[in-house]
Amino acid sequence: MARAIIEAEICKGCGLCIVACPKQIIQPSDKINLKGYHPAECVDQAKCTGCAFCARMCPDSAITVEK
Repeated sequence: MARAIIEAEICKGCGLCIVACPKQIIQPSDKINLKGYHPAECVDQAKCTGCAFCARMCPDSAITVEK
């Protein structure tokens, strides 16, 4: 089973991964990280296909996809 791991403290909440996800399982978090941003979070790991579009779009390399 694939899963997307988003490092909340690195994420700036730019939203590029949200747009890139074909399954629409990434959303902005309600929580705020130490930098003051709402980081992205994967809300349904079971639907993740491991395509890694989110990781490729992330300008800060805050996302790792495990297959």
